[in-house]
Amino acid sequence: MGFGSYDESEQNDQNVDTSEDDAVDVHKSEFEGNVDFDTEATTEELVDKLGDIKEADEDED
Repeated sequence: MGFGSYDESEQNDQNVDTSEDDAVDVHKSEFEGNVDFDTEATTEELVDKLGDIKEADEDED
């Protein structure tokens, strides 16, 4: 077998024990409230700032 190959026989008979008792309740920690930001910038200004950050990051590479 070459690099990156795998033996398909290893993919057979993969049994996983699952139980609804062990499941994660995604609604257990739902957030119901307000989020406040310490800025008065508009969405457009924030998007422009993000673009500047991405450009600066590309220049570093």
